[in-house]
Amino acid sequence: MTASRFATVAAALAVAMAPLAAQAAPADEAAFRAIFKEMVETDTSAATGDCTLLANRIATRMQAAGFPAANMRLIVPEGAPKAGNLVAWLPGKDPKAKAVLMLGHIDVVNAFRADWTRDPFTLIEENGQFYGRGVSDMKSQDATWVDNMIRYNAEGFHPKRTIKMALTCGEEGGGFLNGASWLAEHERDLVDAGLGLTEGGGGDLDADGKRLAVTVMAAEKIFSAFSLEITGPGGHSSKPRNDNLIIALGQALANFKTLSFPTELNDNSRKYFTALAPQVEPQVGAAMRKILTDPQDPGANAILDRSVSYHAMLRTTCIPTLVEGGHAPNAQPQRAKALVNCRSLPGSSLDDIEAALIKAVDNPQIKVTRTVTGGVRAPAPPLTPQLMGPIAQVAAKVFPGVPVTPMQETFGTDAGRLTAVGVPVYGFSALFRGDDAGNIHGLNEHISVQSVMDGRDFMYRLVKLYAQQR
Repeated sequence: MTASRFATVAAALAVAMAPLAAQAAPADEAAFRAIFKEMVETDTSAATGDCTLLANRIATRMQAAGFPAANMRLIVPEGAPKAGNLVAWLPGKDPKAKAVLMLGHIDVVNAFRADWTRDPFTLIEENGQFYGRGVSDMKSQDATWVDNMIRYNAEGFHPKRTIKMALTCGEEGGGFLNGASWLAEHERDLVDAGLGLTEGGGGDLDADGKRLAVTVMAAEKIFSAFSLEITGPGGHSSKPRNDNLIIALGQALANFKTLSFPTELNDNSRKYFTALAPQVEPQVGAAMRKILTDPQDPGANAILDRSVSYHAMLRTTCIPTLVEGGHAPNAQPQRAKALVNCRSLPGSSLDDIEAALIKAVDNPQIKVTRTVTGGVRAPAPPLTPQLMGPIAQVAAKVFPGVPVTPMQETFGTDAGRLTAVGVPVYGFSALFRGDDAGNIHGLNEHISVQSVMDGRDFMYRLVKLYAQQR
């Protein structure tokens, strides 16, 4: 590691803390809330924010709480001054035991104040909910990681396995360099681990707030994107013709409302629906059981499609996300373009997806082009007893009676970036959310206060268990 690639956090505090008994420190909720607040209120969107600023603030807060500065690194890749990452570690007693890694991205999707009911970069608590950009994706989990490190250190906890934390930038794209990929390529030793945890999975709530299942991400969907573009000669707006390109593109995009891909079940979604069927209302449970034997049954799919989560878990999805067109207010458009974002299940063919898009567009003048291929994602690491056993053990205490199940996630995470280089990273947060997942990436993002506090308790216990494994 070179000085040009990262800035080292200031030297260790001059006054060492007195040794503390190896017992649980008081669960200081106020301190956790302060960490969470600072994270949310530091803008880390690619458009207007700065991950390096937040990484510095977290490092400063950890030092002030007694965490050794010598056990932290602030890493700012060359040419990316705002894409800083923070890595910290609590040394283990067994040098042969591979570390436990807590991985989280600190960047967020852009948010425009004029569109929100509340300031997106102010942490607001109302009616049992936290509101703010990143409260659900994924600064509540990031705050838990920081809180864990501070608490373990304050307790004098000496685990068998080193505990590492990597807070990275760039997972959401938009212009920031991806920190997880950069660390995997340039500083592999800092993130090397025998087991890693990041976002994904967590827990499902029904409309009444009942906990349905503790979920562990067993597979991710794959991100791909296609451009739809039509061009023409344009002309004066005072002499309109029937070949208006914006209208033509709009008519093609309207066809996406009825575009649907067939139901696809894999081992993970089968286990998920098997576990949920007894937990949900009878009609929904019956539909879950039906698709396990007849995946294309129209009645069962119609019932499950009422849930945006179930719908997305069961098939490839493609939707328009960006549209642009025209060049002047008094001219017929010469160009109109849209971006279509697809999320496909593992093993799905991009050729088949592209063919389905061309059929839906139904206009040979509109050119369909792959802009992001999604690449070849490393297979998710297996859900071993060493991973699932501790989750089930903690769930029995924190969420008694709630089943634990693998699941097919509907999005992608940074887990694959480290798994690809031999660091098995799993998606699990212990954060329960409703069907809309707190409107992640949308307006007025939210998560329940109880979910955050329960998740904090769960992950504090869980990482400790992993750290004591052989």
